[in-house]
Amino acid sequence: MNVRIIQNRKNFITLTNFLRSHGCRYLSVQAAAQPKRNANTQNIVLVDGVRTPFLTSGTSYSNLMPHELARHSLLSLLQKTRLDKELVDYIVYGTVIQEVKTSNIGREAALSAGFSDKTPAHTVTMACISSNAAITTGMGLIATNTYDVIVAGGVEFMSDVPIRHSRKMRSLMLKANKAKTLGQRLALLSTFRPGFLAPELPAVAEFSSGETMGHSADRLASAFNVTRKEQDDYALRSHVMAKKAQESGYFTDLVPFKVRGVDQVVDKDNGIRVSTPESLAKLKPAFVKPYGTITAANASFLSDGASACLIMTEEKAKQLGLKPKAYLRDFLYVSQDPVNQLLLGPAYGIPKLLKKAGLTLKDIDSWEIHEAFAGQIVANLKALDSDWFCKTYLGLSEKVGTPDLSKWNNWGGSLSIGHPFAATGVRLCMHTANRLVREDGKLGVVAACAAGGQGVAMLLERYPGATAD
Repeated sequence: MNVRIIQNRKNFITLTNFLRSHGCRYLSVQAAAQPKRNANTQNIVLVDGVRTPFLTSGTSYSNLMPHELARHSLLSLLQKTRLDKELVDYIVYGTVIQEVKTSNIGREAALSAGFSDKTPAHTVTMACISSNAAITTGMGLIATNTYDVIVAGGVEFMSDVPIRHSRKMRSLMLKANKAKTLGQRLALLSTFRPGFLAPELPAVAEFSSGETMGHSADRLASAFNVTRKEQDDYALRSHVMAKKAQESGYFTDLVPFKVRGVDQVVDKDNGIRVSTPESLAKLKPAFVKPYGTITAANASFLSDGASACLIMTEEKAKQLGLKPKAYLRDFLYVSQDPVNQLLLGPAYGIPKLLKKAGLTLKDIDSWEIHEAFAGQIVANLKALDSDWFCKTYLGLSEKVGTPDLSKWNNWGGSLSIGHPFAATGVRLCMHTANRLVREDGKLGVVAACAAGGQGVAMLLERYPGATAD
């Protein structure tokens, strides 16, 4: 008996050494990490996704309407996947700052893109994670066997946001519309005051607290002792990484757009600008003055853009002859204090996702984390590596630790590529799927914070034979 065990052990070691010497990476003494799965769930796959170039607001997209950007993403998705639009069962689309004429922009974009009027579509909104919400809503529709083929995405258009009359002016106009006699109209006119004409401008501020996100980011950075240099260094890294990826042709999810009235085809993101540490250090604080650390360069900028992706069951993809990019393995959402922990979504979401999937930081080959502010990113990293934070707020016995930064946002992020609020989630998922191919990884995590003190974390797994085109 003992002789057999020894002989089998020798054979195993010999086989293992042979495989290693011939570059067989995935066969080793210790099996690769496998995420936990519910035995009753179907395999849901991300077939492919696209996006328009992300542009700074007020540039080449400024004369469009939001549904036109969304339409381009939907048509481009169909063209890239060569999918018959009649096969799409349902469309879920995200947006944050709504154009009042197209409040259900998912439906309007679908109709303008030529989808059947029999294909239902609805719009979701969850701040910066709206297209994540669109994707996971689609996953739910698939998991319940309601539909097989879902298109999910999102659009944001900051070049033309709704600017309202004041409340008093709106009230006066509505009353005037109901007035039936000249006397009634004159009586209403007598109540008019010049101050009624002051417009209400949209603000990137929390309704519950009245605080702008930039102020909150400044306070968060201060709470975690994030220095100005740490933030500038991270912002510079984001732009350097994005520039390298752009020049290497890695942004294969980007589809050029011929915009009416614009001579040149829009074919790349226009916010990527590699600066120098010296230039970044000269910028003044943008929110908390004069002592704040958030500047125009280490904060994400207002952007226009749209995205769309195709998800379905693995079985359906095989039936249609489609080659998916990744499995959509798991997800969860988190919420916390919108005043003092507004931007800590990743710090809350990542540990919960890893625990749910039975994984550790070391099992993750690709991290794609939304960069609202450089200070927010560094603060989340410090929170994950803090015994006090993880014990006090996450209920853990010890700190989670720091993810491998050589696998972190290697193609840049929202600081450099741009952040059209409701379109970013699809970009994060597509960059994860394509990076897993190019970097020969298996598992990737997407995470993001959002207004309202909310966040998302998603787990993707590279699909066998996937390509990064």
